[in-house]
Amino acid sequence: MEYYEAANFLFDLRRFQVKPGTESVRDLLAHLGDPHEDVDFVQVAGSNGKGSVARMVESVLRADGRTVGLYTSPHFEDLRERIRVDGRKVPRREVTAFVEEAKPWLIERAADGEPLTFFEVVTALAVWRFGRADVDVAVLEVGMGGELDATSVVDPVAACVTNVALEHTSVLGDTVEEIAETKAKVAPADAPLVTATDGVALETVREVAGDVVTVGDQGSDADVTAEYGGAVSHQESRVSLAGDDWAVDSRIPLLGAYQAANAGVAAALVRQLGVTDGGTLGRGLRNAHWPGRFEVMETGPFVVLDGAHNPGACATLSATLAELDFEALHLVFGAMHDKDHDEMVEALPDPDTVRTCAPTLDRAEDPEVLAEVFRRRTDAAVTADSSVPDALRAARESADPGDCVLLTGSLFCVAEARTEWTRTGIRKDVESAAEARSVLREANVTEAGVERMGGKAVHRVVETRVSARQAEYLKQELLALGGECATPGLDSDGELHDVVLMGTDRQFRSLARALDDQGIGLPAVGEHVRDWLEFDEESASRGYPWEDGTAVMGVLNVTPDSFHDGGEFFDPADALARAERLVEAGADIVDVGGESTRPGAETVPVDEEIDRIVPVIEAVADADALVSVDTRKAAVAEAALDAGADVLNDVTGLEDPEMRFLAAERDVPVIVMHSIDAPVDPTTEVEYDDVVEDVIDQLSERVLLAEKAGIPRENVIVDPGIGFGKSRRENFEILGRVDEFHALGCPVLVGHSHKSMFELVGGEAGDAGAETVAGTALAAANGADIVRVHDVEENVRAVRIAEAVSDPDGFDTPDGSDGSPRSEGPEP
Repeated sequence: MEYYEAANFLFDLRRFQVKPGTESVRDLLAHLGDPHEDVDFVQVAGSNGKGSVARMVESVLRADGRTVGLYTSPHFEDLRERIRVDGRKVPRREVTAFVEEAKPWLIERAADGEPLTFFEVVTALAVWRFGRADVDVAVLEVGMGGELDATSVVDPVAACVTNVALEHTSVLGDTVEEIAETKAKVAPADAPLVTATDGVALETVREVAGDVVTVGDQGSDADVTAEYGGAVSHQESRVSLAGDDWAVDSRIPLLGAYQAANAGVAAALVRQLGVTDGGTLGRGLRNAHWPGRFEVMETGPFVVLDGAHNPGACATLSATLAELDFEALHLVFGAMHDKDHDEMVEALPDPDTVRTCAPTLDRAEDPEVLAEVFRRRTDAAVTADSSVPDALRAARESADPGDCVLLTGSLFCVAEARTEWTRTGIRKDVESAAEARSVLREANVTEAGVERMGGKAVHRVVETRVSARQAEYLKQELLALGGECATPGLDSDGELHDVVLMGTDRQFRSLARALDDQGIGLPAVGEHVRDWLEFDEESASRGYPWEDGTAVMGVLNVTPDSFHDGGEFFDPADALARAERLVEAGADIVDVGGESTRPGAETVPVDEEIDRIVPVIEAVADADALVSVDTRKAAVAEAALDAGADVLNDVTGLEDPEMRFLAAERDVPVIVMHSIDAPVDPTTEVEYDDVVEDVIDQLSERVLLAEKAGIPRENVIVDPGIGFGKSRRENFEILGRVDEFHALGCPVLVGHSHKSMFELVGGEAGDAGAETVAGTALAAANGADIVRVHDVEENVRAVRIAEAVSDPDGFDTPDGSDGSPRSEGPEP
């Protein structure tokens, strides 16, 4: 079974109506062998804030060193987003394996007139996945209810009800009390139920659950108090949490007073799970990024995406929006047809302009209907647009720098809008029909499509993700131009679809021009095509060495325990001499590090790390090379920049928010690496469907975090993280496909020097000089902008050979000659 067949089978279950109860899911899990019995589960129920609380709990538990599963809904671009282990989406092969095992049983149930719904089966998939991944804890966001929700098939060790509002009244009840009663039945058997409800909802929750931990405002008699300190920036806010014998002040990457209550609920839950350290709690909360929840994508004007989808959430959104200082408000709004549009519009702030739209879902309300609701409720200028991308683009174009563009009404709208910032186009090197067929299969094209298209993808080939409507237009337009477009076998609305575009340069240029005059977000796709295939003029040079070819970064470890040269340059005098030799050997960048990230390495205190590196940086800052600092700590990075460093190199991928803000403030390049653990945990096993595309997917969110913090994309360098959470074979695959990482629109660094990957070809970890040089030549030939190596002189030569092979006519020898004589033979 192919992945697209498995996904289509799941999507087809959407035709079955919601059916309260857990018996069907319980039966399915029993058929699968009850894989979840050894997993501790946390259930997060409520009307609003469930996703934020679930993400906060997951982030704190991961900060505590645990392996954590997270199940949320809906998804933005890909079904697999709903189910994550330590932040990574469920692999496609796991979805396929689940459907292969469950499908016969599900078909029998349907034949008996008892079909399971999409949500029931995907919930079972999540629970099955978490059991197979042997997670320590799994956090489940409850669907619409509690007692009869599919997630209640588990017996939670901790649970909460965030709040209660009138929602899904046809299923849950007509009053707040009835809805609260249903939700409160997620209460665990051996722990109090955590809740931030109040009034009659809280009274009902107490009656149902008995033992509760309450969360409320500071000054209330709640067990946990949560005070909102307001926005620190457009990316973070400050919260203060306190219980009987503990208190934590933290920043969180979410704005809005309601997020303080969510943080309080999350804190109470993780304390029940044994997380009592305030530092761990603060770090986890600060890294709980949650896309689409008052997410500020740009400033000047502000562009805000928020998935508020009911009146209560819209009222909360209005209060949060008041924290931003702007002039006119341009509202982009789309919603599902079963929502209370009048009340949602009433709860939103008064806009100056409104553009209504519809995501590509059958459930979406007609934009004309929504426009009429706004005309009755507001004095704003109202326009009905067809698609989310078109409405958002028009609003952004009409906004002045001091304005705000707010897109809201549905997470489905947010998902489509967000592709403006997240879409990547991966250029594929396709030199044969066999390679073309491989690319097509990876994009879930049917076998018939693979055979039909395989021989045609031998010119320019780009893989990207677009909506179903966009995919159909791209296919028709490229066919008319003489090119080809292979679309996947997936059959679902609301999903982004992988497409493989194939054609000559001329066909792609014509395609980009044709898209300029279309709707449904296609002009943005055309702009991306131009960028991906480098049709437009290159951006202005900023003078960095990687702009003119492959730069060589020389490693200087001022540590006693690095895997290759540990202790050799720990003495300051030895370190300075080493730095001078690196520059003399041709290093464009000297990378100074004071803490090892090898397996088993100890964490170095901040002051000690600063003492190790600052004298070296100060001594070499005026050398004929840039200086980068290899550190995970913002305080160390700041000291290094003050000492004269030019570049930040962070192996955690900017996990520390302060590192992002520091890089933005100082306007310096920052290297963002894909890592699973730092220091490396050699026991960590990571499953990839396609290691390159999966790493690109994960790095794209890190790059977006950097941009939202104010770091321009041209200042971001991406590092695929060879040796960090990849097998030796996967490391070699990355080395062979370096150019695909340019899909992120950033220079690419390859750090392969002396790593254990070379044991696969007979080398020795830590002492693989010849293998490293060969790898450098391949990396440079495959598009690496920077190579990070210990042995500079040899690797500079390897880079020059790769450059000479790539462009013999434009290559100059070190002495400036053209390389004559034409031939060299043996001396007579």
